[in-house]
Amino acid sequence: MRKIGLVIVCFSLVLFTLGCNSQMEKDEFMPKEMPSDFGFSLSFGVQKHNVVNTFEGTVVKDLIVDGTASTPLVLTDEEMQEIFDMMRDIHIAEEKDFIPKPQFGSVCMKEPYEVDEWEIVINGETIRHFISGTYCDPTEDTKEMLELRRFVWEIVKSKEEFKILPEANGAYE
Repeated sequence: MRKIGLVIVCFSLVLFTLGCNSQMEKDEFMPKEMPSDFGFSLSFGVQKHNVVNTFEGTVVKDLIVDGTASTPLVLTDEEMQEIFDMMRDIHIAEEKDFIPKPQFGSVCMKEPYEVDEWEIVINGETIRHFISGTYCDPTEDTKEMLELRRFVWEIVKSKEEFKILPEANGAYE
């Protein structure tokens, strides 16, 4: 009986140590300070025609019926820091669950729906997330990513470079 107890204690210690190591690796990957190579590309919307690309310093606006319009747009260091902090707060480097669990054997879906595609570089590592807005009941991870996207887009929309772009014409049905 003592051997079984000892085995359980040893096994628990191993699991605890592995858990601490994996959390430490995530924390090391997502540093407290924004690294110099931090950047991201975000494409979103019904056809992913809205784009914020900090690697190229550009933004693209979906004009729906009239196509797209683009302009050079560079976010300030302070804005990038705010976005980085928000990404850190939502643990952007961790695996996410964007597909809701079925309720009563099915998952509610809608059309048209938006799609978000993220490519984020932190310390030479690339993180990719793809979020489909087809689901009626988004997961908590989806809600966090949509809030991050809203935050980024509000910053972009406040810029003079964006304000001079033409208004969108039409709607998606």
